[in-house]
Amino acid sequence: MLAQDYPITVACEVLGCARSSYYHQATERPDEAELKAAIKAVAAEWPTYGYRRITAQLRRQDWLVNHKRIQRLMRLMDIQVKTKRKKRRTTNSEHDFPRYPNLVQDLEIVRPEQVWVSDITYVRLRYDFVYLAVIMDVFTRGIRGWHLERSLDHTLTLVALRRALARHPAPEIHHSDQGVQYAAAAYTQVLQDVNVQISMADVGEAWQNGYAERLIRTIKEEEVDLSEYIDYNDAYHQLGRFLDDVYMHKRIHSSLGYLTPAEFEAQWRKEQALALDVN
Repeated sequence: MLAQDYPITVACEVLGCARSSYYHQATERPDEAELKAAIKAVAAEWPTYGYRRITAQLRRQDWLVNHKRIQRLMRLMDIQVKTKRKKRRTTNSEHDFPRYPNLVQDLEIVRPEQVWVSDITYVRLRYDFVYLAVIMDVFTRGIRGWHLERSLDHTLTLVALRRALARHPAPEIHHSDQGVQYAAAAYTQVLQDVNVQISMADVGEAWQNGYAERLIRTIKEEEVDLSEYIDYNDAYHQLGRFLDDVYMHKRIHSSLGYLTPAEFEAQWRKEQALALDVN
């Protein structure tokens, strides 16, 4: 009735409200409550996901949403990415073993098993610490090998490497920091025996091993920092579940087009096989 007697612009000026408020629908969209519940469930399962990755995960669940809407709702719900960082030294570069140049700094990585990267982190138990060594294929972001040990001696990295080589073709290049566990003769000899080129980041230049650093950060933020491990066996079981199942088959990566490592590698190999058939 008001619009019939007065122009909307005039009425809004008299009432002291924005014109857009006249058209605003006060009620929540029918699916908004359900979508909020879905956002909350994804955020609870993946506490470090930002709005873009949550959007991608919801699309995988057949939600027709865009990242702007998810960002708005996350702000309304006060959902923020919260991380906890702990540091303990795991790299000892003061040794007399040979050093190797960085072969990957400007390298274009275009296929699986072109470059593997390695790193070590510590894991807090209830009364002690243990140490985790991981090896990742850069192109697919897939975990190739890992091992958990009670000490930082060379067995930690050597077992992880042997497991990786037993399950996958040897890489062209193995890249790591210059820590003694990677420079030790026993470790480098295994690589040389299968004709792998050895590459190392410069001392104090953690960014030169950035792929491995980011993997460690993911493991810490999404598993270690969110868990309480009773003892070595408990940590081994829970970390194995995360690395072999969650990380490889459930966790989506923005760098892989929001696919999991397993999905991305399977898709790449399928495309390569189709290309060979065509040719």
